[in-house]
Amino acid sequence: MTHQWTPHTTVAAVIEREGRFLLVEEHTAAGVRFNQPAGHWEAGETLIEAARRETLEETGYHFAPRALVGVYSVQATDSDIVYLRFAFCGDLEGYEADRPLDTGIIAARWLTPAELAAEAPRHRSPLVPRCIADYQAGRRFSLDLITHV
Repeated sequence: MTHQWTPHTTVAAVIEREGRFLLVEEHTAAGVRFNQPAGHWEAGETLIEAARRETLEETGYHFAPRALVGVYSVQATDSDIVYLRFAFCGDLEGYEADRPLDTGIIAARWLTPAELAAEAPRHRSPLVPRCIADYQAGRRFSLDLITHV
């Protein structure tokens, strides 16, 4: 029997406010790392719904995706897993300060690009700075590019 290769599909939110980006500081198998609010696309939801849910679960912020920044693939360094990431940018529409965050999340942090660059050894993946760089370069694709049937 042949094994069916399947990438792990994830979503991420690139959120900027006053020159700072919203990141999550989290425990991982490789130690404490920084990542965009991100996670796996789950059955029964659209990619946009997944981005809203993951941002809320990991940061307490209500996220409204407005554009797709990009679609990225990356090979995990410690396994044969390939991640397919859909990164969105958009607006925040509320905050639940008392909301418990997902297991493993230490805190949501607002970092400047310089602060994030200084934390490069603790980036969860090379997609963390790449998504921000693409956002800063003005990459925006209409959400109409994604069709959920």
